[in-house]
Amino acid sequence: MSISRNKYDIVIIGGGMVGASLACALADSTLSIAVIEGLDPSGEWPADSFDIRVSAITRASESLFRRLGAWPAMAAMRVQSYEAMDVWDATGTGHIHFDAAELGEPNLGHIIENRVITLALLQRLRQHDNIDYRCPVKPKRLILRSNHAQLQLDDGGLLQATLIIGADGAHSWLRQQAGIEVQERHYQQTAVVTTVQTEHHHEDTAWQCFLPSGPLAFLPLPEGRSSIVWSTSAEEAERLLALDDADFMSALGEAFMHRLGSVTGVGPRGAFPLKGRHAKEYVKPHLALVGDAAHTIHPLAGQGVNLGLADVEELAAVVLEAHHAQRPIDSFKTLRRYERARRGANLLMLDAMGAFKALFSNDTPGLRELRNLGLNLADHAGLLKRLIVAQAMGLSTLSTSLSGKP
Repeated sequence: MSISRNKYDIVIIGGGMVGASLACALADSTLSIAVIEGLDPSGEWPADSFDIRVSAITRASESLFRRLGAWPAMAAMRVQSYEAMDVWDATGTGHIHFDAAELGEPNLGHIIENRVITLALLQRLRQHDNIDYRCPVKPKRLILRSNHAQLQLDDGGLLQATLIIGADGAHSWLRQQAGIEVQERHYQQTAVVTTVQTEHHHEDTAWQCFLPSGPLAFLPLPEGRSSIVWSTSAEEAERLLALDDADFMSALGEAFMHRLGSVTGVGPRGAFPLKGRHAKEYVKPHLALVGDAAHTIHPLAGQGVNLGLADVEELAAVVLEAHHAQRPIDSFKTLRRYERARRGANLLMLDAMGAFKALFSNDTPGLRELRNLGLNLADHAGLLKRLIVAQAMGLSTLSTSLSGKP
């Protein structure tokens, strides 16, 4: 399909995991689409290096990637399935273990480097001739007209679109330009991230230990390595970043109670502050927000990008249905269907993660005993446990979660 150089049905700001997924989800149509991305992603990296940013991809998100045709490229690069999850309270006896075998499933999900996901989606995106990928270029000015939107770019270009979609992250430029307010929750934590090698193999298991200062996760990667997400205070995060490798590995192993033996190797470290955000509006006429542009949550359950991908599925379905029915894809009435479908679910997850963070990131007597009791009871409650893990997989309607024996 031949598309106009400066006029599109849809312009997506942000070509990361969510934005590229949305473009691919909309591509099997007669819609003309542009994706605007400010950073030119690297398509090459040393074979022995790992991205310090990874995502826990649920089975539901994997299904989306398969439908988009991007999963084979991800699998060919590097993905790591996890067959179990092991969670415990460092200050007590609380413990819960989830296993894919309990659901009759091959795995609970995959840990994938963000750069692998993005590259695979961009490769797929470029195979669609109704998508114009513009990179590197940044939006400079938004103009909302009565029947369309205009986007001025920093390279001098001026795009006209029926619908502009913000998939441009937690500090969304489009959200700010549209005057959409955000409710913020300060978790008072910073996540330290890196990749490590351990004395013992991770056993294809996602491990999470709840410390008084915050959760510490070891997420399995290929070659027996693990991705670390260590949520702690800003001051402690600064101290951990300043340690030399030997001292950091020692501190990490001790905090993790040496569940995988000694930490024997560590890659580059990074850190980012944790905040919960929720846009008061997801849509306006000619405009919609998806992914982190609309909401961010605490990473303790690894659901952030999966919520964004659920946004992608819903918004794509709403837009394509309207397009096929020859209804306006940019009307407030059309876009509100997407907002109604996703805002409540995202808010529920945001509240749940905030509650979990408050419950586990402290050492208050009484509360500590209560949460340990709750973990142990849930570990022995067969039906409840299967429902919890099915929900975590994004497959809450799994028949196997309800049909097995307790």
